[in-house]
Amino acid sequence: MVLIYNTLTREKEALKPIKKGVVSLYTCGPTVYNYAHMGNLRTYIFEDVLQRTLVRDGYKVKRAMNITDVGHLTSDADEGEDKLEIGAKREGKSPREVAKFYTKKFLADLAALNVIKPAKILPATKTIPEQIEIIQLLEQKGFTYIGNKAIYFDTAKLSDYGKLSGQKLDEKKAGARGEVIQDPDKRHPADFALWFFLKGHYENHLLHWPSPWGEGFPGWHIECSAISRKLLGQPFDIHTGGVDHIGTHHTNEIAQSEAAYGTSLANYWMHGEFLTVDQNRMGKSVGNFITLADLEKRQVDPLAYRYFVLGAHYRSPLNFTWEAVEGAQRSLKNLRRMIAVLKASKNTGVNNLGAATDLYRKFSEALNDDLNTPRALAVLWKTVKSESIPAKTKLKFLMDFDKVLGLNMKKTPPIVRMPKNITKLVQERELFRRNKQFVQSDSLRKEISGLGYSIDDTPLGPFVYQSSCPRKKNPAN
Repeated sequence: MVLIYNTLTREKEALKPIKKGVVSLYTCGPTVYNYAHMGNLRTYIFEDVLQRTLVRDGYKVKRAMNITDVGHLTSDADEGEDKLEIGAKREGKSPREVAKFYTKKFLADLAALNVIKPAKILPATKTIPEQIEIIQLLEQKGFTYIGNKAIYFDTAKLSDYGKLSGQKLDEKKAGARGEVIQDPDKRHPADFALWFFLKGHYENHLLHWPSPWGEGFPGWHIECSAISRKLLGQPFDIHTGGVDHIGTHHTNEIAQSEAAYGTSLANYWMHGEFLTVDQNRMGKSVGNFITLADLEKRQVDPLAYRYFVLGAHYRSPLNFTWEAVEGAQRSLKNLRRMIAVLKASKNTGVNNLGAATDLYRKFSEALNDDLNTPRALAVLWKTVKSESIPAKTKLKFLMDFDKVLGLNMKKTPPIVRMPKNITKLVQERELFRRNKQFVQSDSLRKEISGLGYSIDDTPLGPFVYQSSCPRKKNPAN
């Protein structure tokens, strides 16, 4: 049984899909005007673990995602510049060129992090007719009004508006920034734009389409309602995203979809917490964002970042530091080396079937308990270090665990064939180390290093690899 925390009910609930054996999953995609930062990518890792866990439990997962390439303004209050136009001005390109470039980069980041690409991906600009159709339906049902610059959704007409966040309508405040121009015709700060007109501030907007209300472009929220319905139907099972989407974007998706069609949008809502830097939220608008390319410049394996993310529960804030990520890289490297030792091991172990089964069960229970990846990692390490499970069984379990963790554990460093003199020195050093004769042990490590080999001590024994060419002795005078 899979338990997930449902933001809508504020409780852990047993997953009960609409269709037996099939889970429909919608994951909010990126606004492609800049590179994805590590906080964005944390959310996609959490969603990937969710998909992998469901598949491991025997479900078929139908996953869909949007690409926002129009309509996402710099303010949640439907004001400011369109982010795609900001990107276009910054780079001297058209919005479509910017969207194409950063979509490609985003998908490359997902691949580097071993995130499974969603089966169905649709850009907002490819579903303009579907978005217009929803707006027309809302208009027919009396949920809209026309302001100076846009058609708005009238939140006062929906009795349960804000149910996702638990915030009442009279508590909602405008999120506009000081430099933007507000529409005086907006009845309530929470009312949100469905369709913008080409007039006033947006007279020269570069992306626009014909509509029953004249040339214009869609608001940000309407795209997800149109895309999710087109690809998954309504209702579908699970909708995911970051916690920053709860109060506005996802709240407005629910409002317009349910007002238009008279049925729930999704049955379960899951949200990943922020990644912070110096305890402050990471974000492009704050200017403190770090990209995957920044990690790679410091020779950090993208999967080390994935390991770092798995070390915290997806609903817990996680603070980014270079020390922590580099520590995760050392842990991942150590794990891979221990797996390499296991592959070469001829040790059959005690073959304690009870201990093996217990660890396998605990790993599954951790994941099925609202994706508790820290607990799952702890079980992984217990499995690696267990002295009562033979190497072959450990490897089988670890490869199964990796189907969810996605750390590419098959990628292990090679164990070199050592000359007899090196083998003898390694064995002598290991004996000294176990007897806590560290002076002698360190002396032999230096001697082995001088011959071009390095040693990493793991709980399964020493891992030896060729590190450099042997140093030549000084020629005799």
